[in-house]
Amino acid sequence: MGMRIIGGEYRSRVLQMPKGAEVRPTQDRVREAIFNILGDVTGKSVLDLYAGSGAFGLEAISRGAGHATFVDNNSRCITAIEENVGALAMPESKYNILRASVSVALPRFDKDGERFDLIFLDPPYHKDLAKNCLISIDYYDILSEFGLVIVEHFKKDNLETELNTLEKITERKYGDTSVTVYRKT
Repeated sequence: MGMRIIGGEYRSRVLQMPKGAEVRPTQDRVREAIFNILGDVTGKSVLDLYAGSGAFGLEAISRGAGHATFVDNNSRCITAIEENVGALAMPESKYNILRASVSVALPRFDKDGERFDLIFLDPPYHKDLAKNCLISIDYYDILSEFGLVIVEHFKKDNLETELNTLEKITERKYGDTSVTVYRKT
């Protein structure tokens, strides 16, 4: 059984995984725990970075988020996201898919004045990508006033760094996975 949407309108729908791409799908229980932390996401604007299958953004839309933007640089991931929104018959007004590196996408969002209420960040483990992306999110003004950044990372990855606009509000561990949540200061 593949990954599935856990709650909301599209609950129990199975998601396509990117074929041949090196992705590490977030376990259902971890995704469920994250959404329990977040509570009501109705109407929120979501940014899913290193989107993979798009599971975080799709879960958010299923639970009532207003819009999700999916960013991934891998064509197989983009194809999987397109297949998933197609299989869900999701209205095009609910999502945007961008094939780009995060380092290209973030300054573009900032320049365009885009703000997100929830930013999901789930990069490949062990490459300092989580910390470096967090620093970029801190630098670019893309998080809404009461927005949250949710970082999934390897439990031994150190995210400690000096941030100007973000503060850590919680960190939870699930096996080898840690989830750290930041908010705008």
